Amino acid sequence: MTGVCREVITLQLGHYSNFVGTHWWNLQDASLCYDPVSAPPEVQSDSVFREGQTPGGSVTYTPRLIAMDLKSLRTLRQEGSLYDNSQLTRVQKNYRLEGSVTVWSDFLRLHLHPRSVVIMHQFNHDSEAHRLETFGQGESALQGALLDELEDRLHFFVEECDYLQGFQVLCDLEDGFAGLGSKVTELLQDSYSGRGILTWGLAPVVHRDSRDRYHLLNAALGTVNMAAHSSLFCPLTLRGGLSGRPPPPPLFPLLSYNLLQPALWYHSSAILALALDALTVPYRLRNNSAPMWQVADSLAVAGRKVVAAYGAVPFPMMPGGSLPDALSACAATLPWKPLSACPEAAGGRCYGQWSTLRGYEGQKLICLSPGIEPSTPLHGLHSGEDVLAAYISSFYPSAPRALQLVSAPSKLTPPFPQIFSPALDAQGFMRGGAPPAGAAPPVSSVPILTSLQSGTALRPFLSELQRAAATFDVRRRAPSFLSQGPEMADYQEALEELRLLGRCYHDDSGGGTTSSEDDD
Repeated sequence: MTGVCREVITLQLGHYSNFVGTHWWNLQDASLCYDPVSAPPEVQSDSVFREGQTPGGSVTYTPRLIAMDLKSLRTLRQEGSLYDNSQLTRVQKNYRLEGSVTVWSDFLRLHLHPRSVVIMHQFNHDSEAHRLETFGQGESALQGALLDELEDRLHFFVEECDYLQGFQVLCDLEDGFAGLGSKVTELLQDSYSGRGILTWGLAPVVHRDSRDRYHLLNAALGTVNMAAHSSLFCPLTLRGGLSGRPPPPPLFPLLSYNLLQPALWYHSSAILALALDALTVPYRLRNNSAPMWQVADSLAVAGRKVVAAYGAVPFPMMPGGSLPDALSACAATLPWKPLSACPEAAGGRCYGQWSTLRGYEGQKLICLSPGIEPSTPLHGLHSGEDVLAAYISSFYPSAPRALQLVSAPSKLTPPFPQIFSPALDAQGFMRGGAPPAGAAPPVSSVPILTSLQSGTALRPFLSELQRAAATFDVRRRAPSFLSQGPEMADYQEALEELRLLGRCYHDDSGGGTTSSEDDD
């Protein structure tokens, strides 16, 4: 459908989710076009922004957003003065934030609507006695005044939408917000039937507290419950896994960042936000967009509502090069890295995927030269979609796939951290020679290649999560975890549902595990 804006309402639940969400909104804000005579951008900003006017009559955009967090925000104007410039001025004066960011409002560059922020005053990040630590705490928190406040905010944003396609939910997965997110997605499912609910479960590489024994249990319960109440559920993390002793985080060779300091959530959340910007493109395009329900229905087949994300952040391209050149340089290795703690299984089966290439502006998608024999099969194809499809099909021959190519890149403006390798030029493309002497110019954009997949690689991920939670003696090692719910019988039932969910991804093509292994 062309010309119709299908609105999306975003919910951000938890501190790390708001870190990722703040970077994501800053990216959207940098790409806004206020020039009425310019060609409309490929990505339709009205899908996630609401348009308004300042008292002086100027057009302004604010996110269609509900952000929930604990009582620890120092710099956000909680009274919600939409047109006061104090917040914008503060960010403009603090481009160098590397050592000073402690909360997400420290680097928020745009104004929020007065109804956007919901502070849970009964909890506090900075007080050990009042943290939101367990799944049951989060479930029981969404009642009374807090539930009424959330429903009021939802009604406000929903009622002003003409063609609401659904909700994108960013939710912390390893603390009490997993329980809150389970209740929120259940509320959305019950109240707005027929709308898409795409839920992203966020987990940092390193936590700011030491309650590791709760993280695994929260992640297991949050995954199975939010998947049940969502159209699609995708974990997002730079961790190597969600179990107690995960493998090392994935390495992005063209980034220079620090994931192992809890204070630098600012870095890891920026990487995930860049990937999320591309992952959410299909249902935000101005033309030929795919609504949320279409994305979900194509991947969540036969009960497989958990998917995995992968990303090349950034995707290596040479200035003046072509997409066949870039993909051929990857040889027999896929260019993306796991973003869901779920490495692709060698020889595994992919049931379906959505792949998005964003930010190739100025590059060639094809490389046909009349009278010259193509150097590779990719160089002989006639469209960028054909090139990308042929490359992916060489790894997953029978997997259904959908492709989106968006020329315009995400614009990287302060306060986005400069975490890029000196091997990149200002447009995010690979330099042809040695990096320039002295300080390199800041990177203002990068090409990104992402893939959202449903496949057999998710079975070991879900099975390991279920097995680790099931073998954890919660009554002996963490008796307080169940003090506010769920009941022990409900807890065991949820773990059984998680086990059955993992079995949905069993490879029945003949090359997977045996039935006895599956039963184990």
